[in-house]
Amino acid sequence: MKFSIHLPTDRVDAPEEFLSAAAIAEMARAIEAAGFSACYVTDHPIPSDLWLESGGHHAVDPFVALSFAAGATTQLRLQTHILVLPYRNPFLTAKAIASLDLLSGGRVIAGVAPGYLEAEFAALGVQFDERNALCDESITTMRRVWSGEPVTLAGRHWAASGNTALPRPHQAAPPIWVGGNSRRAVRRAIELGDGWLPFPAPSSAAGRIRTAPLESLDDLERKIAELREQAAAAGRTRPLDICFVPFEMGLNDRVEGLDPERVIENTRGLEHLGVTWLAIALAARTRTEYCERVSNFGDQVLSRLD
Repeated sequence: MKFSIHLPTDRVDAPEEFLSAAAIAEMARAIEAAGFSACYVTDHPIPSDLWLESGGHHAVDPFVALSFAAGATTQLRLQTHILVLPYRNPFLTAKAIASLDLLSGGRVIAGVAPGYLEAEFAALGVQFDERNALCDESITTMRRVWSGEPVTLAGRHWAASGNTALPRPHQAAPPIWVGGNSRRAVRRAIELGDGWLPFPAPSSAAGRIRTAPLESLDDLERKIAELREQAAAAGRTRPLDICFVPFEMGLNDRVEGLDPERVIENTRGLEHLGVTWLAIALAARTRTEYCERVSNFGDQVLSRLD
């Protein structure tokens, strides 16, 4: 099992603590030293005030934030969790990912999804109803771009009539992990992705965030069985990474107190189900506290899972 941890670049409430080059570098180095395999950031270029008032959050541009983390580390993987693909032209996204991957020595993991915040789509001038088609189009287009060969291809809102993007990424193709709990998300992961990013979603919120409910380990086990069945039916033999957000350590929960024994037990249970990565978030009031909690997690959990 590998662990990815949230890099708190959404903390606009305490920019002096979390939103500076020095802050990102210090936190990224602490994450790497603790034994985490990756850090992740989110993607919200222009969220609506209504969503923010109901618990949403801001985010530093993911590529800028991860570039600063890359510059301060040597092995730490750099994960978007998630990047909303329809927000951007796929050629610009492919260029950003390739550039970060090249300059970091091949450390990018592109966690992607079609998105669900209709007001943010409207602010960016993107048709909300096209989000799934645009997401699929972006994945296939980015893979073509990363080949380094000329692209002759037409999308819904663009056309390339022999265009090439160099330099190529360091990895032959940075891994693409597809987010979402729905059948369509599972199919997208199987057909187009290298990994799947399911996440806890109570029934009360599933409609609002436009995905299928996922409320228990039994739900997750059924979803993984569905993934495997669909992969077999599609003739896929290449394994898929599965990166899950533990129920007790959600993306926005930022758990204060942790029971290491419970975390280890739950981790081993998730590993048994087929989960290969966990994405967690830790609460902290200051950068110093964040780095201390990261270090403690490494000592109390990660070192015992090796």
